[in-house]
Amino acid sequence: MQKSVRYNEGHALYLAFLARKEGTKRGFLSKKATEASRWHEKWFALYQNVLFYFEGEQSCRPAGMYLLEGCSCERALAPPRAGAGPGGSRDALDKQYYFTVLFGHEGQKPLELRCEEEQDGKEWMEAIHQASYADILIEREVLMQKYIHLVQIVETEKIAANQLRHQLEDQDTEIERLKSEIIALNKTKERMRPYQSNQEDEDPDIKKIKKVQSFMRGWLCRRKWKTIVQDYICSPHAESMRKRNQIVFNMVEAESEYVHQLYILVNGFLRPLRMAASSKKPPISHDDVSSIFLNSETIMFLHEIFHQGLKARIANWPTLILADLFDILLPMLNIYQEFVRNHQYSLQVLANCKQNRDFDKLLKQYEANPACEGRMLETFLTYPMFQIPRYIITLHELLAHTPHEHVERKSLEFAKSKLEELSRVMHDEVSDTENIRKNLAIERMIVEGCDILLDTSQTFIRQGSLIQVPSVERGKLSKVRLGSLSLKKEGERQCFLFTKHFLICTRSSGGKLHLLKTGGVLSLIECTLVEEPDTSDDDSKGSGQVFGHLDFKIVVEPPDAAPFTVVLLAPSRQEKAAWTSDISQCVDNIRCNGLMTIVFEENSKVSVPHMIKSDARLHKDDTDICFSKTLNSCKVPQIRYASVERLLERLTDLRFLSIDFLNTFLHTYRIFTTAAVVLGKLSDIYKRPFTSIPVRSLELFFATSQNSRGEHLVDGKSPRLCRKFSSPPPLAVSRTSSPVRARKLSLTSPLNSRIGALDLTASSASSSPTTTHSPAASPPPHTAAVLESAPVDRAGVESSPAADATELSPCRSPSTPRHLRYRQPGGQTADNSHCSVSPASAFAIATAAAGHGSPPGFNNTERTCDKEFIIRRTATNRVLNVLRHWVSKHAQDFELNNELKMNVLNLLEEVLRDPDLLPQERKATANILRALSQDDQDDIHLKLEDIIQLTDCPKAECFETLSAMELAEQITLLDHIVFRSIPYEEFLGQGWMKLDKNERTPYIMKTSQHFNDMSNLVASQIMNYADVGSRANAIEKWVAVADICRCLHNYNGVLEITSALNRSAIYRLKKTWAKVSKQTKALMDKLQKTISSEGRFKNLRETLKNCNPPAVPYLGMYLTDLAFIEEGTPNFTEEGLVNFSKMRMISHIIREIRQFQQTSYRIDHQPKVTQYLLDKALIIDEDTLYELSLKIEPRLPA
Repeated sequence: MQKSVRYNEGHALYLAFLARKEGTKRGFLSKKATEASRWHEKWFALYQNVLFYFEGEQSCRPAGMYLLEGCSCERALAPPRAGAGPGGSRDALDKQYYFTVLFGHEGQKPLELRCEEEQDGKEWMEAIHQASYADILIEREVLMQKYIHLVQIVETEKIAANQLRHQLEDQDTEIERLKSEIIALNKTKERMRPYQSNQEDEDPDIKKIKKVQSFMRGWLCRRKWKTIVQDYICSPHAESMRKRNQIVFNMVEAESEYVHQLYILVNGFLRPLRMAASSKKPPISHDDVSSIFLNSETIMFLHEIFHQGLKARIANWPTLILADLFDILLPMLNIYQEFVRNHQYSLQVLANCKQNRDFDKLLKQYEANPACEGRMLETFLTYPMFQIPRYIITLHELLAHTPHEHVERKSLEFAKSKLEELSRVMHDEVSDTENIRKNLAIERMIVEGCDILLDTSQTFIRQGSLIQVPSVERGKLSKVRLGSLSLKKEGERQCFLFTKHFLICTRSSGGKLHLLKTGGVLSLIECTLVEEPDTSDDDSKGSGQVFGHLDFKIVVEPPDAAPFTVVLLAPSRQEKAAWTSDISQCVDNIRCNGLMTIVFEENSKVSVPHMIKSDARLHKDDTDICFSKTLNSCKVPQIRYASVERLLERLTDLRFLSIDFLNTFLHTYRIFTTAAVVLGKLSDIYKRPFTSIPVRSLELFFATSQNSRGEHLVDGKSPRLCRKFSSPPPLAVSRTSSPVRARKLSLTSPLNSRIGALDLTASSASSSPTTTHSPAASPPPHTAAVLESAPVDRAGVESSPAADATELSPCRSPSTPRHLRYRQPGGQTADNSHCSVSPASAFAIATAAAGHGSPPGFNNTERTCDKEFIIRRTATNRVLNVLRHWVSKHAQDFELNNELKMNVLNLLEEVLRDPDLLPQERKATANILRALSQDDQDDIHLKLEDIIQLTDCPKAECFETLSAMELAEQITLLDHIVFRSIPYEEFLGQGWMKLDKNERTPYIMKTSQHFNDMSNLVASQIMNYADVGSRANAIEKWVAVADICRCLHNYNGVLEITSALNRSAIYRLKKTWAKVSKQTKALMDKLQKTISSEGRFKNLRETLKNCNPPAVPYLGMYLTDLAFIEEGTPNFTEEGLVNFSKMRMISHIIREIRQFQQTSYRIDHQPKVTQYLLDKALIIDEDTLYELSLKIEPRLPA
């Protein structure tokens, strides 16, 4: 049986006596009995960490004692009462203050206490908390960590001392050896003394001559050596070594700073949060801590070792050998791969944990540590993301100043190559998830959810606000007014375009999105785009006049529902051109895929991306092209590096065209080629497709399909002539006989599962309310489509006007070869039912026949003509597709380069003169020509120069007479005008950082100057007031203007005003800020948090991602991103290939900038306000502002 614990009763009584006399806290408290819910009043005395209680204040012997070390004290609720007593006593009980003392070890019941007054209870709780030594325990834990660290340092020093001891022993041995050599030399000298004694008898003059000669020899030797040293100091090799040493010194400083950042991350956040997760009421779980700080501690230990190695090498300066350190570091850097892959997830987990108030409060306490210097946890988690690129840049600079014969040249090159390979892998993994994250972000914004966005093949293209015109019935628009307020409010839709679908949503007041119940999700494979209203339709003509030709239709023909039409209005013609161009490009990709599926896949079960990927030649690395693991919108590996020739070849490849590649190419082609070269390539493809298109691009069109030779014949005919499409086919001919009635989205052929002109499926007899079929326009459903061979007589066509009239009827395209005609199975040709064979149908039939050899009755001339016809039509479509995208979305190229514009006009006019041009191609060419040749008549946008010239106002308004709303609207208008005027070519090449930046990037510099002028105006206006109250009112008004700018999505204006208020001349005015209301200060803090530069403008990026254009972002954020991309990666590889991965990153940023440039504000220009905002006479320079600030509120004496 275990004995009871003994203690010194006399010492306990002595401590009780001290507690009664000198206790920290003394007084009466009610203690709850353990056996029953009764309260006994005792007299308590607290001394150090021991709590005594007595029966009364005069009692000398304590009734009990508690050890408080490691306990915690919490406020407790009043216990429930069994019965209600008198009202007075109940009120008295309610006023009592209850609290509980919890002990850290198990088996000890909590001590429940109460007192009469709340203030007394708080004092008791504070005293018990101090007696628990909680702060000392935390300090002890910190000291224990430091002790462990010091123990490690001592061990390291012991090892170093041991090594030094061995070195001393070696040096002692060397000294002994040198002593023996000296003794041997002395003996030799003694043997030569007789000879030296003879020399002493020489003549004194001879001695003087020899002394002078010795002096001269020494002087000449020293002079020659000094010259050698000076020549070396001035030599390129010495200069290179100095730069190399400076790079190494900077690297050591950067590594020291990085290790310090990791130390703060681990010791200031990771380890305290682990301790918090182990508490009884953890604010965060261990799993969340592991998810947020994955590999952080390991990375810190790794770089501490690397940093110690660098410092040891610096101690051996000037001999700096670093390659072996990188050899040790490289195998361990793979942990960065997991960190980078987990980074986005860690930030999401952190954001979710911040929803817990306890965790958020604890995190703010950690971030308030002076070592953090005001930086947030997200900032420290971001630092490791840039370490690998920083090493690559350092090694690149180091190799630039390392001679080729240097001993560690090859080792440094190997380390650089390994780091670049690791960086590429990390970049591919991050890029592969960017698209998924974007789609998931949009999916979370939609209340109902959207399952199609969970498909990894969906690639986001663009988003924006469009107005949907209600009530479209049977192709006729209802009579609505564009200018009506109800249409703008009720019809405004938030639209999202992806590679396969088009989403139409409404936005609620809370910012959430709701899909339309009907037509909310449009599958592009079922859609047909009508860009321009038909001039032959009176209703459409009227709608075009009402809507100002800003509308476009999307005709949806779902296979299991009735067709319907969606009519959308764009804010401007530029917006309409951008939307229709992107939609058409997406559908062209889908339909090109469907066409190739028909041609090469008999059963249409394998999608074209799989078929394209199965062709190893399409994505196989070669000497002049290299692919990454990331797939583009066509689900084909993206190009990483390529030569200019291969990029131009991919631009004109007939097999497919990715919109990602096209956007990237047109945004960045100036870096590696010129517009004349691009246009020359397109011209060659159109004029000489057989000689300009590479053989590898043509092989896929006419490859032999070996597995289809054993197919059975249909109706006794060869499958070469009557091949049927699988149902439903991805491509078919329009059911409308006239190609003008509904312009299809693709340049080749619209998608339709029911064919009217060529009956290739059994479903061709089905009709739709929106289309009409005549018996003469379509053969019976049970007949099969057969191609009849007929000789081509081009001369006969040219000589017979009657034949021309017949051939040019809507039933057949004028460029359809004569040997491609519809024929009844019975052999009788129905001349009155010659229906048009669209280019897509002809292409599918011809390529299907090409896969099986030549059909019977086709001679070599006809087969050649058939092949030429297909190739020419496909090449023309591709050239027009690229030109349409170029002209509609990159019009600035032609505005700034008149020679390029004239060359494109000449090419388009030459295309129009082609006699074999299809109607769809002719109409597309005419649209491009019209868009390029017409002056920008609908460009009603104001320019800053026009506003500056409007000085007709008799008197400029003053700050007091202008409202905050007027100021905010006109600031937003001016900021957007300046931001919109920047051509996207100025974002290439970091021109804003060059010496000739004003010539290379005049509009970016103008934007920067406008930002500074507006900020100076705000500061100058505040400093113009002499009294404190007026200055405070001016600050409150400018903060209100900034908040309205935020509501208008003008975050550049918010930053202009907040940066002015944070200037030293304004910020130091303590008396003025004391007059500013608390609401204004809270609003100021909210605005500063939104536009804070922490975490690479993390909050601002998130805000811009969730807001709808129009908006004015802060341009400096994008310039920082572009500078980081430019400095981190070269434009060309060592083999001279274009770094297309870098071009893709630059294009992504430019696309985001242009998205905000294209949508304009609907704000009326007010000259009286803009005249005040642009008045340079009101601006005070920085030095004068600070002098005025010192005059208004002088410095306080020290």
